[in-house]
Amino acid sequence: MIQLRDIQKTLFRTAGVALILGGGAAIATADEPCGDLEECRVFIEINASDGDIGFHVLLDAEGWEQARIIDPDGRQIFHEQAHHALKDQKLTENFFESAEPLCESALVEEGEDDEVVTLPEFLERFPTGQYEFRNKLEGGGELAGMTEFTHIIPAAPVEVEFDGKVISWEYGIDLGECTTFPEGFMLADEVDIVGYEVVLEPEDDALGGFKFTVQVPSDVVGTSYSVTVPTEYLASLDANTPLKVEVGAIERRPNGSFGNTTFTEEDGFCNNSKQNKCLDEEEE
Repeated sequence: MIQLRDIQKTLFRTAGVALILGGGAAIATADEPCGDLEECRVFIEINASDGDIGFHVLLDAEGWEQARIIDPDGRQIFHEQAHHALKDQKLTENFFESAEPLCESALVEEGEDDEVVTLPEFLERFPTGQYEFRNKLEGGGELAGMTEFTHIIPAAPVEVEFDGKVISWEYGIDLGECTTFPEGFMLADEVDIVGYEVVLEPEDDALGGFKFTVQVPSDVVGTSYSVTVPTEYLASLDANTPLKVEVGAIERRPNGSFGNTTFTEEDGFCNNSKQNKCLDEEEE
């Protein structure tokens, strides 16, 4: 039986592994600093397996009560205001994701009414250029910063596998289920990839929050395209626990920070050194 204290110990050890894997590679996950802000980032995230696309934002600044984001055309696309007790308390870090509509009409299941926004439509909606953050402080002061947004999108990782110990993949050539491209659009070259985010997640509601997650610089991964999962983490899970793997390729922005991300999901794995011994739901 999995013990919470064992999982907590594993999480601390896993964090150490993440630092080792990323050792020496100075990678910023966002623009740091971002003008007067501590950090900021706007980026595209594509789920190549499910075929959906979203716009994500990260900002971090001390003691603000109102935040706005201005796109390169001068349009305000986001406004947040703290009120009452939260206004007195003030805000700092904020991360949010837009809705993630499907990128192809063919992905809409019969009888469903899902929104569809193709990649050309999405890129027209969110132009490239500098996105400005303006955070209002108590008394009327303001913190301002800018971050770059590009349409350079990584290809989806392919051949995602887990052999019971090692997660492996290859850099792909397309965006999976998202197949409609703007005229003249080119995917990011592999040299434009700053790193990969790798996630191993138990497919169990009780364990869903206890993931193994690591970000590895592309120069550390090299041509091996693999990450070894800590034995302590796997030992904290019951044998044959169903597992899902996600691998995301991350764009390198001109300043070296993280940019757009495309990830691939694969399930059907389990906590077993012999994957052909994974139990089907009907066998459990």
